[in-house]
Amino acid sequence: MSETGGVREVKSAARTVELLELLAARGDRPARLQELADALNVPRSSMYALLQTLISRGWVRTDVTGSLYGIGIHALLTGTSYLDSDPRVRVVRPYLDEASQALGETIHMARLDGRDVAYLATRESHEYLRTISRVGRRLPAHAGALGKALLAERPDADLPEDPYEPLTPNTHTTRDALRSDLAEVRTRGYSVDREEGVLGIVGFGFALRYDTPAQDAISCSVPVARLSAGHEERIVAVMREIRAKIEATVPGGGGSVHWRR
Repeated sequence: MSETGGVREVKSAARTVELLELLAARGDRPARLQELADALNVPRSSMYALLQTLISRGWVRTDVTGSLYGIGIHALLTGTSYLDSDPRVRVVRPYLDEASQALGETIHMARLDGRDVAYLATRESHEYLRTISRVGRRLPAHAGALGKALLAERPDADLPEDPYEPLTPNTHTTRDALRSDLAEVRTRGYSVDREEGVLGIVGFGFALRYDTPAQDAISCSVPVARLSAGHEERIVAVMREIRAKIEATVPGGGGSVHWRR
């Protein structure tokens, strides 16, 4: 049995979390009982009992035949509670609105979570050509502006071993290529994702340094077809100003809870 912080891990709790994470990662692809049992290496009967318990509590849902399983509505409610209770997200949201109004482009806030970034807030562009994202989406940190802005706040020695997953032909797949890019990010003060995460989309990422090292970042995403040199210059100027406002507003101590992440 593994340990976390010197405390023995509760096997049943770990299995429950692993199941929920597996179902969440599948998105709109429901799973069958045997698939889940095989993926988590547990007996079919044990998996069935666990699923029925979670269905009764709203964490897992099943279809009318009772043979397909997906993530339940209580996962959404808990996720929403996370956002509502996070003081950083509450402070940043109005500034995302300000950036969106000033630029007319899609603005994101995300947090580093292991090797990925998780999207915590999004303001969509009202233009016909626009990027589309959603709160709760995860993206490998090496493949986008938000992740690279946060990786640049850390020593290169902390980078995971390559090769990295390519999301497009432009994604960095080696440590050397990513390390070179991060050096430019540190010199420039912000990251640039030129169709590395999504073809046709360029992103500009800015780490929020109210934590050390930074855990959160904001970005502006714009379709290549709408990105001129002048527009890029304005995006960088506005986002730098927005970052400065956020960092000046987020409280240091003041009795607020400082979560690990």
